[in-house]
Amino acid sequence: MANARKNAIAALCEVERNGAYSNLLINKYLTNDMSPNDRALCSALFYGVLDRKITIDYCISLFVSNPIKSIAPITLAALRIAIFQLLFMEKIPESAAVNESVNVIKFSKERFNVGFANAVLRNFLRVGFEYPKGDSVTALSVRYSCPVSIINSFISDYGKPTAISLLQKFLEVPSVILRVNNIKTDKETLYEILTESGTEIEFTKYPNALKVIGGIDIANDKAYKQGLYHIENFASQFAIQKLDLHEGESVLDLCAAPGGKSFTMAQMMNNQGKIISFDLYEKRAQLIEKGAKRLGIDIIDARQGDATVYNETLGTFDAVLCDVPCSGFGVIARKPEIKYKKTEDFSQLEEIQSKILGNAAKYVKSGGRLMYSTCTLRKAENENAVKSFLDKHSEYRLQYEHTFMPHIDGTDGFYCALMTKSR
Repeated sequence: MANARKNAIAALCEVERNGAYSNLLINKYLTNDMSPNDRALCSALFYGVLDRKITIDYCISLFVSNPIKSIAPITLAALRIAIFQLLFMEKIPESAAVNESVNVIKFSKERFNVGFANAVLRNFLRVGFEYPKGDSVTALSVRYSCPVSIINSFISDYGKPTAISLLQKFLEVPSVILRVNNIKTDKETLYEILTESGTEIEFTKYPNALKVIGGIDIANDKAYKQGLYHIENFASQFAIQKLDLHEGESVLDLCAAPGGKSFTMAQMMNNQGKIISFDLYEKRAQLIEKGAKRLGIDIIDARQGDATVYNETLGTFDAVLCDVPCSGFGVIARKPEIKYKKTEDFSQLEEIQSKILGNAAKYVKSGGRLMYSTCTLRKAENENAVKSFLDKHSEYRLQYEHTFMPHIDGTDGFYCALMTKSR
């Protein structure tokens, strides 16, 4: 049987090595020969270490003489997992946290580090750990396990109190939100189906949205396989509502994969009309196609295409959505590895976003709607980007703009701006 800690350590090493997305990577290590409890432990350790890595590394640094980056990868991942359990998982005995993690090193190619790892962990247990005092950015970085650069970005855009609220919220486990497929079922019926199958579900104030309490095994859920829902956060669903789509309309989704917003738009249109959904990569366009088929949606035409390049053969549309690539600072709770992105890439991102929005504007009919959205909380990518666009395009008017704040709205961090074209 696979070992939960060993698999979590292997997954963490791969994230460090390749920078893979956590939600895609971890599934590879949740193998069929693991018990449900081991799968849950492996997932909790993996996400927990990613979430708290700065705090954990600060703690480890107190008990080693060399820089963290000089520690061999398996040994470092094992130390991180052990410290995470000792600091944040009260139900796991200290002996299990230490011994099981060290055993992974013992039976690896880094077995020469067993004594070193044991010494670090025993010293930690003997001395203990205290967070740095005060609310300096450095202290906040250790306390909330977030890079100084991101904290400074939040403080610059929203002030320190709001920045701290965001940091606190990002360490909470986010809820799974289901978008009910109204083409096949309704909110009440899906609630009953999922409840009967043992999944705890809660009604929400949002139309066609249900909240999962605890967890849900999507891969093996019969209702999911039958296409009765897809996963989509409240903020995204609310933003799509603002497009006010109707049956028979034409829609262009320029950055569509994995397809959630396209699916929601098709459902709002009662599967009547036309949606062209683009993605830069053919394989991701195929994912949209596969998802639409599962949901019984046949008005989505998924294609490979570059959102920054104008294609005059497409014509114009009643509504155009550009949910652009972004820094992702609104979904840190779901994808904690986002915290460790290189901030020097942001200026390039902003240039791409500007190109996509400028290109999207060419596809909108006179009187049509254009929506720009991101899952980040950087004003440079949100309000500032839209203002810059409007300054250059007098034919557009801003109709709605909102930044969804996790600690206020109870959603992912998300920004959307709806604009209409007058001519």
